[in-house]
Amino acid sequence: MSTAAAAAAVPAQPLPALRLDRRELAGAVADIGVLVPIATVLIVANGLAATAVLLPAAALYLLVAAVYRLPVPVQPLKAFGAIAIAEGLGSDAIAAGALLMGVIFLVLGRTGLIDLAARVFPRPVIRGVQLTVGLLFLKIAWGLVQDPASAFEEQGADPLLLTILGFLVLALALALRRRMISLVLVGIAVAAVVVRTGTAIELGPSGIPLPSFDVATFVTAFTVLVLPQVPLTFANSCIATSDAARTYFGRAADRVQPGRLATSLGTANLFAGAIGGMPLCHGAGGMTAHRAFGARTAGAPLFMGLTLLSVAIVLGAGLATQLAAFPLPILAGILGAAGILHIGLLADLEGTRAWALALLVGAVGFLSNLAVAVVIGLALWWVPALMRGTGQGGGYGGDQRRGMDRVVRRGRRGRGPG
Repeated sequence: MSTAAAAAAVPAQPLPALRLDRRELAGAVADIGVLVPIATVLIVANGLAATAVLLPAAALYLLVAAVYRLPVPVQPLKAFGAIAIAEGLGSDAIAAGALLMGVIFLVLGRTGLIDLAARVFPRPVIRGVQLTVGLLFLKIAWGLVQDPASAFEEQGADPLLLTILGFLVLALALALRRRMISLVLVGIAVAAVVVRTGTAIELGPSGIPLPSFDVATFVTAFTVLVLPQVPLTFANSCIATSDAARTYFGRAADRVQPGRLATSLGTANLFAGAIGGMPLCHGAGGMTAHRAFGARTAGAPLFMGLTLLSVAIVLGAGLATQLAAFPLPILAGILGAAGILHIGLLADLEGTRAWALALLVGAVGFLSNLAVAVVIGLALWWVPALMRGTGQGGGYGGDQRRGMDRVVRRGRRGRGPG
């Protein structure tokens, strides 16, 4: 029986009923450690309109709640955003890059090409990608307290003090993650923002100047922003996110397929590009963050979508000032906890070969380039199999399904990741 036929023969697990309790809210805010820093710098330093930055993220979270009915994350395009910030690119180039990303991944998703490509990804390579992401989360968290971006009010603060506070938040986040600690920490952060910025809040949305395009803008966006981002989005946002969803939620995550993830993020980027907003993706690390701190249903993305929509419309006009006052140790601590928990996904690997390959992919991806790491990992996995003439390499479609039930059973016994 083929893999597709075998999967179809297994009854689908009912999707969890929507909840909006404290656990869902705590899980919902657990991924802001990626969203807030990149959004803030894009608004303050790159000149993007605050309302335009948040509206696509709100729309994608609401789409996630309706389509996947699980806490699938929404994040900025990390390599894209980092390069745009470092190069000081304006809103037009960023919008052009978002449109190109939208077209590329919408085509990959709707044609099914990304699902076909996903079949050649064995579990150790996927785990290596997830290791890279976890390590990058830790690196970003470290940078937030050691060398904050100039957009933040705490840019001139003592790095040692920020680091100590960040480690304190990290310890609390890990020790109390099942007690809605992320909700408490975000509440403290919001109170600190109010104290720092005063009670005079400028209400209403920010203006949304529509982008202006020409051929040179698209060429710059494609070569500088899109090319470095595509491999990361393919490997992490589509394949690794789908794998993490199945690891955590079993057959309830049947909808969270690489092709559908490519379609949803592609659609969101077309919207972001049209209004000059922030380019977006999904992310396996965000899935871990949401789930580890309590999210289990569509309630978490629904809450995030409605919150971001409200903030964009009601507070967008003065949002740059408020985001710049967000306490960095809280951002760094929550993000660091998500990184550590995400690295825990490697726990289901079995055998020296699998561990060695995952660690190699993770190290090369973190220290050099994720696309190179993926190519090396796939070559080391498949070339020996092809030379043996077996073809039994354990691609995503088969290997993932064979290992999924084992991981779910382990999680039910209290030994699963997250």
